[in-house]
Amino acid sequence: MAPPKQAPGPPFQKDERVLCFHMEMLYEAKILDIRSGENGEGWQFKIHYKGWKASWDDWVPQDRVLKFTDENKELARQLLQNTKSLQPGKSSSKQSKKVTGRGGSELGSARGSEEREDAFHARPSIKLNVPDNLKALLVDDWENVTKNQQVIPLPHPHPVDKVLDEYLAYERPHREPGSASLDILEETLAGLREYFDKCLGRILLYRFERQQYIEMYKQWQSAKPEDKHKSAVDTYGPEHLCRLLVTMPELVAQTNMDQQSVNRLREELLKFSGWLSKHGTKYFVNEYETPDAEYIEKARGT
Repeated sequence: MAPPKQAPGPPFQKDERVLCFHMEMLYEAKILDIRSGENGEGWQFKIHYKGWKASWDDWVPQDRVLKFTDENKELARQLLQNTKSLQPGKSSSKQSKKVTGRGGSELGSARGSEEREDAFHARPSIKLNVPDNLKALLVDDWENVTKNQQVIPLPHPHPVDKVLDEYLAYERPHREPGSASLDILEETLAGLREYFDKCLGRILLYRFERQQYIEMYKQWQSAKPEDKHKSAVDTYGPEHLCRLLVTMPELVAQTNMDQQSVNRLREELLKFSGWLSKHGTKYFVNEYETPDAEYIEKARGT
């Protein structure tokens, strides 16, 4: 009788230098530990991102980890360039100070350039403490989409555009008319709108949602001037906006914002996050929907 086949070992080893996905960016990382995946399926790796604090160390499934090869480093470079292309034009000083974010390492580290890495860490950074109930919502959101294979019903009853308008109406009376404080508030919210539109399809969606986005995008392309839903900000809601908020440190780190502008942005985002957390029951959907079999089949192939 032939001996039983041994299960293949992990594709990566402890202390191995790798590239790891975080959202849709690839970062140089090191494997700290290895364990079997849930129900014995696949492997999980404890990752330390180069140049990041240990608080970012995380267990990730093996499909987020890539070998540290020239080909994969080039992929990482391309993803970085795609993210940079999301930044609005820098035709004015106001425009250049609008919202953008990360607390991680630029791909200079993946290129092996210590000088580029040092330059990155010299940039202003933003630390955003999201309220606990929004963190819990993000966890539930991830589980609903990735584990339960559900999606948020669209168009959202409280689209991002409406939420930001209502926050502006709430906050504006607290600012002196014509003041710099009011200007910063308006610029921050305008920046959030712009970045939400630009980032949604690239870095804010889980794979299972991409088919839904494709379908919505087709509707936007054929929308008439009188139609209500013609873009991401007037179709998607605060659940996806929360994903943008927690991505802000990643985006800010890739801009040329000075520390003073970063501090002001942080203050505005903290105020908005606090307000949104207090009004969550009003704005967030109560239930996600389960798509039909045709959608699920398409989504798996997206």
